[in-house]
Amino acid sequence: MKKFLLRSTAIVAIAVPAAAHAQSTGSIDFEDEIIVTGALSSDVGGVAIPDTPKAKVQLESELILRQIPGQTINDTLNLVPGVSFTNNDPFGSLGGNFTIRGFSSDRISQTLDGIPLNDSGNYALYTNQMIDPEIIESATVSLGSTDVDSPTASAAGGTVNIRTKLPDDDFGVMTALTYGNIISRGNPGDRMMYRVFAKIETGELTAGGLKAYFTASKTQNDSTFSNYGGVDKQQYNGKIFQPLNDLGDFVAVAGHYNENRNNFNGSPFRYTGEPGPIQDPEDRFYELSDGTPCTTVEGTTGVQDTYNSCGTPFERRYNPSNTGNVRINSRFTLAEPLILTVDPFYQYVKANGGGTSVGFEGYSPDGYTGGIFTTDPRNPARPDRSTQYYFFGATDLNNDGDTLDYVTILSPSQTQTDRYGAIANLAWELNDFNRVRIAYTFDRAQHRQTGTAGDLLPNAEPVDVFAINDPLLDVNGEAPQKRNRKSVAQLHQISGEYRGEFMDDALNVLVGARVPFFKRELNQYCVTTDSSGNVNCINGEADIAAYLQENPGFVGPVSRTVDYSKFLPNVGATFNITDDFNIFASYAKNLSVPGTDALYGSILANVEPDPETSDSFDLGLRWQNRFIQAQLTGWFNGYNNRLATAYNLECDCSVTRNLGKVEKYGIDGSIAYRPITDLLFYVWGSYLESEIQDDVQTGANSFAATAGQREAGAPDYMIGGRVQGTLGPVEIGAQVKRTGSRYLNDINTIRLPGYTTADLDLRIALGEFEDALESSYVQFNVTNIFDEVYIGSAPTGLTTSGEFVNIGAPRAFTASLIWGF
Repeated sequence: MKKFLLRSTAIVAIAVPAAAHAQSTGSIDFEDEIIVTGALSSDVGGVAIPDTPKAKVQLESELILRQIPGQTINDTLNLVPGVSFTNNDPFGSLGGNFTIRGFSSDRISQTLDGIPLNDSGNYALYTNQMIDPEIIESATVSLGSTDVDSPTASAAGGTVNIRTKLPDDDFGVMTALTYGNIISRGNPGDRMMYRVFAKIETGELTAGGLKAYFTASKTQNDSTFSNYGGVDKQQYNGKIFQPLNDLGDFVAVAGHYNENRNNFNGSPFRYTGEPGPIQDPEDRFYELSDGTPCTTVEGTTGVQDTYNSCGTPFERRYNPSNTGNVRINSRFTLAEPLILTVDPFYQYVKANGGGTSVGFEGYSPDGYTGGIFTTDPRNPARPDRSTQYYFFGATDLNNDGDTLDYVTILSPSQTQTDRYGAIANLAWELNDFNRVRIAYTFDRAQHRQTGTAGDLLPNAEPVDVFAINDPLLDVNGEAPQKRNRKSVAQLHQISGEYRGEFMDDALNVLVGARVPFFKRELNQYCVTTDSSGNVNCINGEADIAAYLQENPGFVGPVSRTVDYSKFLPNVGATFNITDDFNIFASYAKNLSVPGTDALYGSILANVEPDPETSDSFDLGLRWQNRFIQAQLTGWFNGYNNRLATAYNLECDCSVTRNLGKVEKYGIDGSIAYRPITDLLFYVWGSYLESEIQDDVQTGANSFAATAGQREAGAPDYMIGGRVQGTLGPVEIGAQVKRTGSRYLNDINTIRLPGYTTADLDLRIALGEFEDALESSYVQFNVTNIFDEVYIGSAPTGLTTSGEFVNIGAPRAFTASLIWGF
């Protein structure tokens, strides 16, 4: 099996793991180590095309580190065909929208050293919480399907496998200091970014080869568009590596902790397809509607105080997160042909998102305490409008000596997750041409979701961004909340794979399958009030019983368990026609089980959605030699049981349900050319098509005309290129990408315009001027050079006629000093 390492170096002869593109230690070890002799780098330096039956592209540290320091790896993956990422800020700390071949991020599996990163409840990816790029060795995208031992039951689409670097053999220190700012049109003012990163390599500490590294980083930047908020982020990483013998056995222990304190990065623009101010550069930057800085209403004794708008805009919502994990990768040779790998892990998440609600110091109109979505005619500010209230039953919230008031309170949606698991592989080499392996995956996540309230300071800042740390209590000492539920997700998965080499290694065959057994325990502690899964959380068991008696159409607190399993084949082959030219083909069945929101939402309607499945086919050509590397893939994906909110005839209501089949197909391609050592070219592109097979029922006698239409949210094409050159101590690179138009809805009545972005990076090697600075350089980055004004991430729907959208990140620059020895 060939793999060309595409680095900005001359001809090399090195030993590398052929399966560095794989996700677990077992998958990496299952492929032989080979010698790549005389392989020139490709045009882009840091891009590899793994020679596998599946269409994969791997980005390595050489290219990753040429992007803005601290940038999320998902933004860098925009350089991969089939991938689209819209960044909510230039510096990678405020999230964005990520798709692969039109599949959204909750249908994609993303792993770090083999452990799953997707949320255990709704399978979302939080791209602003990714690991620092300075310690990423590679990030590999499998464009259409999962690996045979992928630790997931939620990926109907592709996978992203991130691998962190091993510690260095020698002692070293590396620091990176970065300053940045937004320099776009429209008078943005100063919107600065500061980042510091430090890494210590211990080198080999013992004769047995024990070595480690430890890193820390701190990032701060202002809000991208509004006059409020920003990002305050810190991250810590470490890895300890101990080789066990000369057979390649080892144990590696890594740890990660990330702490984000950021506000939501919104926009006041609702896009309906008509031209509007979103097209004007100067209108991207705005001030909040509450007049920030502002002051909340001060209470007056004996008077029914109401609230003002201070602290209520979307942009004043905090989105804090504390996330961490411990990862162990290990390999043991049990006998000459028998190898065991074990990758256990633990993850922790504490995070919330959301803004403010109205707290009333007394009881609800019908005499309850708790979090209740209702109208309250006693509230002079909105007597006829349904609102999320928190009722406290004779509790003085604003310390004015009475219990008459309506008060603005903090009300985020809190999530806390404890997750642990392991991936184990046992591989047996039958002979030089045949290998087999079996694998077992275990993953258990307790997913606790609450919605308690907290105090605000007079300037509407939270007393504590985590309201759960010190929640407001009602008259009986119980915390009112807007949601209260717990799920436990458990995955047991068995898998197996055979690899055979035939015809003098010209034909390589992989035949495998996995069978996930997924169980989710659901516990809803609130009262479900409609088929969309909305709830009212009444405090006290007796009051819950009385509330249900008054509302017989509601469903009380309930527990249920759902189980899913599926046989998922995973097969493929490569055939080398010549030393430079081969063809490859693969087929994989993928599975995505319903997430928590869909399952909780089905409680009142008493329906249970089926899991989504997909049948993914790749057929492609590769041409690889010293000067050209090219890959062209035609693909098809039969996407079944697509889940979305739609009308259900049985309950005469809208629920999350299966909408039928979507056929997705397209072409991905890339061509790399290196005419001389110091000049690199890389071009990539994708054409994506999808076709919804059926109309979707929207009422008892009405249907949305979705049959024959494209799925919303996915661009119809993407094309890009990068050129990189070296002239003495200066290395300069430029990259450009055109992303085609997308639809906002599945009936294809509103189209989001396509857009083009271009970036520039320039590096000056200081070692050219002073030998002591051999590992040091200055780097400049400019993103969105032409300051394109475009719609970035946008929520999509079945028949939506307009949505509030995020504007794409404006032009920005950074200057960095990277110093190492």
